[in-house]
Amino acid sequence: MMRDVILVLNSGSSSLKFSVYDGAQWVSGLDSERLQEPFFRGRVEGMPAAPRWVCLRDGEVLEEKSLGGGQGESAWDHPRSLDLILDQIALHCPGSKVRAVGHRIVHGGTRFVEPVAIDETVLDALRELVPLAPRHQPHGLAAIESMSRLQPDLLQVACFDTAFHRTQADWAQRFPLPRQLQEDHGVRRYGFHGLSYESVVNRLPEKLGSAADGRVVIGHLGSGASLAAVSKRRCIATSMGLTPLDGLMMGTRPGALDPGVMLYLMREQGYDEPKLSRLLHDESGLLGVSGLSSDMRTLLASSSPEAREAIDLFVYRAAQEIASMIVALGGLDALVFTGGVGENSAFLREAVCARLSWLGIELNEEGNRQNAPCVSSARSAISVWVTPTQEEEVIAAHTGAILRDSLRAFASRNESLRDS
Repeated sequence: MMRDVILVLNSGSSSLKFSVYDGAQWVSGLDSERLQEPFFRGRVEGMPAAPRWVCLRDGEVLEEKSLGGGQGESAWDHPRSLDLILDQIALHCPGSKVRAVGHRIVHGGTRFVEPVAIDETVLDALRELVPLAPRHQPHGLAAIESMSRLQPDLLQVACFDTAFHRTQADWAQRFPLPRQLQEDHGVRRYGFHGLSYESVVNRLPEKLGSAADGRVVIGHLGSGASLAAVSKRRCIATSMGLTPLDGLMMGTRPGALDPGVMLYLMREQGYDEPKLSRLLHDESGLLGVSGLSSDMRTLLASSSPEAREAIDLFVYRAAQEIASMIVALGGLDALVFTGGVGENSAFLREAVCARLSWLGIELNEEGNRQNAPCVSSARSAISVWVTPTQEEEVIAAHTGAILRDSLRAFASRNESLRDS
């Protein structure tokens, strides 16, 4: 029996992550807001020089191996990785057919406020956004273009990290700069991690009940980190701006920074654009302050005073930014932690909440240590939650919905032709 599957791709500079989901519920016309776990998932990492393949099912490693890439071999790239992924789908899901591919695309600008089926017009528009996300957008486009060459007629869907934040007030998306910079050049606050926030927002009713429509701050804390303030499950404010450099301190990015620092470095220290870009994207944040690592786990295990200072600064900045989100919301009913650090570091949650204790936040120590869904005590004035992010699930759901609509439209056209 033929099984229809949906392939989800998340493309980075040196990796291509994928998940494979059952698409039958859409093909059969059934609606669902939630997908089951994927059949399997995995990634090609270390491209192009030292590629490695990892494939998992239900958290267990199915296969892990080096892919070569030595002298005399062509470098691993997106087309080779996609060939491998399609071969693995045939191996692990025998009799299956990929009916649609969903892509995480970092930047949708102001035009793309919801997922969209990709055609040449859409692809051209996404290419125009590369200057707004030069470190992310090209990799998403590379995956789309590679898949188009492999299977030209396959439905592909773009899902955008910026779309979730388009519900902010127009003035909240502005910088205090001359209006022409926004209107003519797109210089405005876009926000990112939107697919992560959407996945968390989708789960709020089952966790918070009627309070799901209240005032909630979600912290996506990982190597990249940001916050979103949501009310009635819609974004009111977010910490990232034009690029993913703004807001919270991150693994290698500084977050909010006095623009005068860049002017000083350019004027007095001879920094040009490439050197500034390396500083802001690769050399700052936890790594820059600690001089040791961008990985919070490494810093927490270190006795170095510089590591401790980096952690303290991360916590301080997170609490500051959360407080600013409360101002945007006019109060706070719930605080949600997600992302690699937010989901797994009891120490960081405790430290951030300790700086916010003036709000009446009180954690349940045992629940926090166990990464329980709710980590606040019964006495806490504000509930505190831990919710795993499921960006791939959101992408698969959107892709499935567009696939379903496409199939219905196709069936309707055929019926009209028969009737005529």
